[in-house]
Amino acid sequence: MKKSLTLFLFLTSFTLLFAQAKNKNQKVNYDFTSVDLNGNEISSEIYSKNTITMINIWGTFCGPCIREMPDLAKLSEANKDKGVEIIGIPIDVSDATGRLLPRAKKSADSIIAQTGVTYKNVVPNQQMLSGFLRDVIAVPTSIFIDKNGNQIGEIYMGSRSQKDWQLIIDKLLKSQSQLN
Repeated sequence: MKKSLTLFLFLTSFTLLFAQAKNKNQKVNYDFTSVDLNGNEISSEIYSKNTITMINIWGTFCGPCIREMPDLAKLSEANKDKGVEIIGIPIDVSDATGRLLPRAKKSADSIIAQTGVTYKNVVPNQQMLSGFLRDVIAVPTSIFIDKNGNQIGEIYMGSRSQKDWQLIIDKLLKSQSQLN
C-alpha cells in the first residue's frame, strides 16, 4: 500500500511538473545535446542521419513501457536499413534540473538489459525537460522526427505492438519518400 501511494504521488507530481497547455500552432523544437546512459555524447544531429527518428519516452515505473521495449528492439533492427532509428528517453533517470539519479539509472540499465534493447537511450537534461519534454503528460509517448528535425505524424501516447508500430513507420516512410 505504501509503495502504491508513493508511486501514485510520484506520477502525479511528475505529470503536474510536465503538463502544460500546448499551443497547437506553436512549432516544437526537438533540438538537444545530452549523453546516453553509457555517458556518450548524443545530440539532435542524429536526426539528419536518418529518414525518420522515433523518440520513445518511457519510465522505469511504467509497465506498458517496459512490455513494449522488446518489440521496439526488434522494430529497431528490422528498420535500420530503411533509414529509421529509435532512441529512448527514460524520463525518470534525472531530476527536474537534469541531474542524473543513480538509482533510477541503475533501474533503467537493468530494464534495457532484460528487454534486449540495443538502441540508444538518452538522459533527459534541463534543456530537454524545459523544452520538448515539458509537454509529455503520459508514458510511453512516441514522437517521429524527420531528417530536418521536424515532427512528422502525430504524437503517439500508449504502447503498441511491433506490428502496429511497423504500420505507422511504413506510412511515415511513404509520406517522406513522396516529399523527396
